This record gives sequence, structure tokens and C-alpha cells, in this order.
Amino acid sequence: MSSIFYSMNMEAFRLVKDIASPQLNLIMHYLGMSYLIVLPAVALYLYYRKDRNVVSLIVAFVLLYVIGDTIKLIVKEPRPCNVADLSWINQIGCENTYSFPSNHATVLTGIAAFTNKYKYIRALYIIWLLLVLFGRVYLGLHYLTDVIAGVIISLVVVAFIWPFRKNINGIVIKVVNKILPWAIPKSWK
Repeated sequence: MSSIFYSMNMEAFRLVKDIASPQLNLIMHYLGMSYLIVLPAVALYLYYRKDRNVVSLIVAFVLLYVIGDTIKLIVKEPRPCNVADLSWINQIGCENTYSFPSNHATVLTGIAAFTNKYKYIRALYIIWLLLVLFGRVYLGLHYLTDVIAGVIISLVVVAFIWPFRKNINGIVIKVVNKILPWAIPKSWK
């Protein structure tokens, strides 16, 4: 890791260590797990609004997750909470998986693009996203550079998918319609 990235990561850990508290630890832990509720809620919201982009949102989610996990398996960077020299950082709920890039950042950032039509949903989603990404560093689960890399990967992948979303939606809807015709709103057929 270059010295500028190392310095940036250590400074981020120092800043979060200064504000750490048992209450904030608990909030950040549960906020990090809240994607299990938030992502399905966003998808269901789009589905019930009959927004066909829910299809490309699901495709983007899967693609971003696979890309993030593949990079993790190639890079194999240990999580900061598992590094002996970083025993001084805030360490809550440490996992024995890899750190780079942050899958929370990789997957969750790109999903924001699919909320474009919904001003309030988008604003709430972005506020939630920023808190979750902050929490990944706060909890000692990721370096700041892991989060930044995840955001960049996500933006690049979604920038590639976005122009093709109508085609993606059409292809997936046709396939799902053949398998589960009841799952496709009549206005999409």
C-alpha cells in the first residue's frame, strides 16, 4: 500500500476511534446489516410502482456482488480488524473474510442510480448509504481505500449497465414471463 493511502487509512481510523462509543458501535453494526431490509424494500417499491428498472437493479446487484467477491478472492487483503498492528482501531464484529474492496460499497452504491425517478427515496437512500459506508470503516471492517475502491467499481459497472437497462429489462422479463408469468405485471408484457 502506498504511503499516501496508508496515511489516509490510518487517519480515518484515528478519527473514528475518537468518536467511538458503545452506543455508536451498536448503531453502526445494525446499520451495516440493514441492507437486508433496505435493498428488498427498494426493489419492492420499484416493483409496486411498476418500474421496469427493478429488473436491471436486480441484475446490477448480482453482477456487482460477483465482481466485488471475485476481486476479494484475487487480492486477499485481510480485514483491518484482523491485522495485529492495528489492534488499536475500533473493532466490532470482525469477520475472517477479505477486505478489498468493500462489498457494501461495491453493491450498494450502484443501486442508488435506480432510484433516480424518486427524489425522496433517492435522498433517503443516499443518506443511508453514506452512513453504512462510514460504518464499514468505523467498525474496523474495511480501510477507507476499500470503501473508495468499492464506490468506484460500482459507479463504473453501473455506468456500463445503465445505457443497456431497457434491453436487460426486456430480455429478463421475457425469460421470467415464460417461467413465472404471474410475477410480471400485465403492463410489462
